[in-house]
Amino acid sequence: MVTREPREQLLGRQREREVLERLLEAARGGRGGVLVVHGEPGVGKTALLEYAVEAARGFRVARAVGVEGEMELAYAALQQLSSPSLDFLERLPDPQRDALAVAFGLAAGRAPDPFLVGLAVLGLLSEAAADRPLLCVVDDAQWLDRASARALAFIARRLLAEKIALVFGARQLNDALVGLPELHVDLARAHLLYGEWLRRERRRVDARNELRAHELFSDFGMEAFAERARVELPG
Repeated sequence: MVTREPREQLLGRQREREVLERLLEAARGGRGGVLVVHGEPGVGKTALLEYAVEAARGFRVARAVGVEGEMELAYAALQQLSSPSLDFLERLPDPQRDALAVAFGLAAGRAPDPFLVGLAVLGLLSEAAADRPLLCVVDDAQWLDRASARALAFIARRLLAEKIALVFGARQLNDALVGLPELHVDLARAHLLYGEWLRRERRRVDARNELRAHELFSDFGMEAFAERARVELPG
């Protein structure tokens, strides 16, 4: 089934697309980086992450999704993200390999040192990016288990010389993600863009309803909304 949702939500998102494209271009050149895309539910964060995947031509892609029911499971999200790269496990130094094996349930042992786990996953991702750049996408990051969130933040701060782009999507910044480069996606603008798309598609009744619904949670009302649409989205 063909869906138009990403196109609808990305209408007018030139600023956001350019930020993602710059991140990918830097990673292609060996200057890795991170971006936390955050905003309220329904603003198009996931569509922006999908845009990044589509724009990452020539990249490997690794993905993880935070799951509310797995927040108490240490390293659950990190295992999701790392699983495509586990073929490189034997290339890691012994202490890192052993720590990661225990963290991911591949071996028995005492709780591993989080520092070694972080280094191990960074090593895996670096190996995966050796022959072509790597895009790591982590959606619903507000539901990451704490151990994964801390490990991913650790990795995010050590990507400067890697061909790796790491993009998070989150409703809000948790403690681990605070201080990382961020892109806030505005709820009011999301509805503005969707209303404009409806208008362009000649769905005037739907567009009018969208404008009225927008009034319920915005503080600038329909007149200001229409003026903002005229200025920002002419044509």
